[in-house]
Amino acid sequence: MLALLGYLMIVVFMILIMTGRLSAMIALIAVPSAFALIGGFGGKMGEMALEGIKDVAPTGIMILFAILFFGILIDAGVFDPIINTILKVVKGDPVKIAIGTAVLALLISLDGDGTTTYMITISAMLPLYKRIGMRPLVLAGIAVSSSGVMNLLPWGGPTARVMTALKLEMSDVFTPVIPAMIGGVLFVLFMAYCLGKKERKRIGIIEVDYHAVAQHAAATEDAYLKRPKLIIFNYALTLTLLVALIMELMPSAVLFMVGFAIAITVNYPKLSDQKERVANYADNALSVISMIFAAGVFTGILAGTEMVDAMANSLIQHIPDQMGAHFAVITAIISAPFTFFMSNDAFYYGVLPLLAKAGAAYGIDPALIGRASLLGLPVHLLSPLVPSTYLLVGMVGEDFGALQRTFLKWACGSTLVMIVVCVLLGIIPL
Repeated sequence: MLALLGYLMIVVFMILIMTGRLSAMIALIAVPSAFALIGGFGGKMGEMALEGIKDVAPTGIMILFAILFFGILIDAGVFDPIINTILKVVKGDPVKIAIGTAVLALLISLDGDGTTTYMITISAMLPLYKRIGMRPLVLAGIAVSSSGVMNLLPWGGPTARVMTALKLEMSDVFTPVIPAMIGGVLFVLFMAYCLGKKERKRIGIIEVDYHAVAQHAAATEDAYLKRPKLIIFNYALTLTLLVALIMELMPSAVLFMVGFAIAITVNYPKLSDQKERVANYADNALSVISMIFAAGVFTGILAGTEMVDAMANSLIQHIPDQMGAHFAVITAIISAPFTFFMSNDAFYYGVLPLLAKAGAAYGIDPALIGRASLLGLPVHLLSPLVPSTYLLVGMVGEDFGALQRTFLKWACGSTLVMIVVCVLLGIIPL
């Protein structure tokens, strides 16, 4: 009964947001609340929701101060040289711009943090997209697809969860799937090429005089915010922060808070300027943070009612015995919908040990199940439960449902390519 209730809740939720009947934020709150009441959990619903909110609070704080930190750097003109360089290279060709976007996002994704990837990629490329008439949705899709493949990095989170849950080493889980990551990267570049060709067909190649663009940018009303004399300091601060994030010197929320405090104090020492800059990003920050806490309500109720556990058990129990030899591939396939409909913590700490135990019954090493469980991550980042994706759609001004409708098929393509690479190279058994 619980499993059925959970599946129905997810189906209703997806229908409501993908058809535009409810906004994602309202659906994240209303749908699980309604199903909790239907399931007879009304008395404990508040406690479950609050527990979910507590779980996402550190992420919400991190994203809040990430928005403010990178907002200050954008205002100060840190990314202007990057934009001008890209303009000079791509010369207004949508295909080159799309591929350049993918390369930039893939490189920035090396830090393992989707928030950083989106902040820098969108900040650098969105003005160019708008300037030549390319759709911002394409930019968002390329960024999330790039991050989805690079999310396999050990410091990205999911791989670390696999190693912790199954008590494995990096050499057991991550190192063998590097060829699959390479396959995923090539697929993302292919996707960018296809999208770029479609945009080129729609708008053509736009002649862009990057010298004139740079002069125009310097003459805008926001020119007084630029801090060209501090650009070396700002680059050094950004690099230091990224290194600290990768090395996990402190919790990411604290690092972004400290980074923001330094950035705004050095670039805008006047108190009036600081208030103005914070107020400038208040709307964007509020819409993103409210979505994150709404997602906390969804995950809290889903976990608190034990619908997640029931759904996982029901799926595992319905796998025929004759399919047992193929359990690693089955794990790889079901990892996409499972990580789409639940948080990484719920899947890797709750479901994966069950999958590994079931696989062991068929003689499959837990390390192979752990590797397979990572291959659905490109799909995971399009989940309405991933906070950083709300930041992404907010920055480009697009609808979350539109991003899903357009790029879920590409995300499934990335997952399929990585599964095929793993099977062909014997990384997981067929």
